[in-house]
Amino acid sequence: MVKMRGAKAVVSSLQREGIECVFGLPGVQIMQLYDAFHGQEDIRLITTRHEQAAAYMADGYVRTQNAPTAAALVVPGPGLQNASAGIGTAFACSSPVLTLSGQIDTAVIDKGFGHIHEIENQLDVIRPIVKWCDQVTLPKNIPAAIHTAMTEMKSGRPQPTVIEIPPDTLAAEEDITLSPPAQYHRQIPEPESIIKAANLLSKAKKPLIWIGGGILRSGASQELQQLAEATNIPVVTTPEGKGAIPENHRLFGGVGYFGHGPASWYTPKADVILAIGTRFTDQMRGLTALKPPQQLIHIDADAGVIGRNYPAEVAITADAKEALLALIAGTNQHNWQEKWTPHERQVITEESDAWLNEHAPLQGKIIEDIQRVVDDNAIIVSGLTNVGYWSHLYYKALHPYCYHTPSYYGTLGYAFPFALGAKLAAPNQQVICLSGDGGFAYCLSELATAVQYSINVIAIVFVDDVFGASNVDQQIRFSNRVIGTELHNPDFVKLAQAFGARGLKATPDTIQESLNEAISYNQPTIIEVKMPVLPSPARITPRTA
Repeated sequence: MVKMRGAKAVVSSLQREGIECVFGLPGVQIMQLYDAFHGQEDIRLITTRHEQAAAYMADGYVRTQNAPTAAALVVPGPGLQNASAGIGTAFACSSPVLTLSGQIDTAVIDKGFGHIHEIENQLDVIRPIVKWCDQVTLPKNIPAAIHTAMTEMKSGRPQPTVIEIPPDTLAAEEDITLSPPAQYHRQIPEPESIIKAANLLSKAKKPLIWIGGGILRSGASQELQQLAEATNIPVVTTPEGKGAIPENHRLFGGVGYFGHGPASWYTPKADVILAIGTRFTDQMRGLTALKPPQQLIHIDADAGVIGRNYPAEVAITADAKEALLALIAGTNQHNWQEKWTPHERQVITEESDAWLNEHAPLQGKIIEDIQRVVDDNAIIVSGLTNVGYWSHLYYKALHPYCYHTPSYYGTLGYAFPFALGAKLAAPNQQVICLSGDGGFAYCLSELATAVQYSINVIAIVFVDDVFGASNVDQQIRFSNRVIGTELHNPDFVKLAQAFGARGLKATPDTIQESLNEAISYNQPTIIEVKMPVLPSPARITPRTA
């Protein structure tokens, strides 16, 4: 037990829990915390230009390291509300991001007196998008609250947590006992369910493994590959599952997205599907969607998502790594034959490639040109832009944690700040952000953050002068009645230069050259690419059976 201020207890607890980086924006209620960071060297403090970006950067850091090693720090009221888009993205992507929020003084919380940044019942605003949240009003309770937040994030399905602390609590001094670091608790599957799953897979005529982001959060890529090789079952993924198995592996079947991609050619032929760490969201449309009488073995750390969008024949609530280890042991009891011939898989690949090249040839060329230039372990952050959507299907992710999306949350503006966080987490890897002009405009000010801290991310900004997906909606669904979707854009090269970054102009045909040049700079760089308005995968009717 040591006498210390509440703010010091926060910083000391974060240090003990392994937090390496805090992204924040200063303000009156959290200045005690900023002072507590002064002079310490264990945690890096990065000041952003918007609270939304602080949450996105923390998410980028955490997902790249696959560990809760970063946090966001914001003022109450508008600060936490601004950060909520980033917190919601972390929630959708099962990312364990801790957010520390200020509060007003303890005596006036929820009184409605009109104090600066006041919002009554503040935690209720973000409760639907966090796994756990709490208010701490006594300094001595701070270590336990941070310990609980970290334990929640490390156990079961990882998701964000929020703690709010009033300024008087941060300033007060008390005898405080620091908590030990939180431990990771992996849920073990029931043996009976594993036996049932192994038997069902062994009897299947055309078994298929469907992978979501839960494999990556569990760190189970090696086990996934081991199971696939032991059973000769092809593996297909959601965009969030990209990189869980190398996409040049002989058993990788491709990605499914809005009814497109190789997964949509595999799925109708499959009779038994082993799904791990995915809930089958509405992105699984057309022939990618499961249909009776297909049988589903569904494994997830969150019991609430199992069978939600398709009934499960076998439901297994467990950590993906533990479940896969058990399945690997269970499959040893069976004699596995290759039930998808190499010729069948080759035909699927060729038919899918032909379909994609028919509907998105320009996007495919751009993505393939990017892939030719970047390192195998380059981190690609796919923003909500046309090329970003199609990169789910075209880009070959060869390593875990090297391809990122905002999942179903679909937040414009996440990509660039997320990429900055990813680069800080992995400074020796190339980080490439694929952004549209509309999405990049959300976070223009974070160019200053990139320059200030020498965060050398390359942002490829695809400029079509519209909110592309919405504009195409108006063309297709509303008889070309275009209103409110057109944009006035800056010269992004001059904008980058104004902030002290580098800027390049490119065409779809010259991206390779420009990207090579940008990599050689080793500075924050924008590559502006003028593009036509093109439909997203969601606006192209999937093939029919």
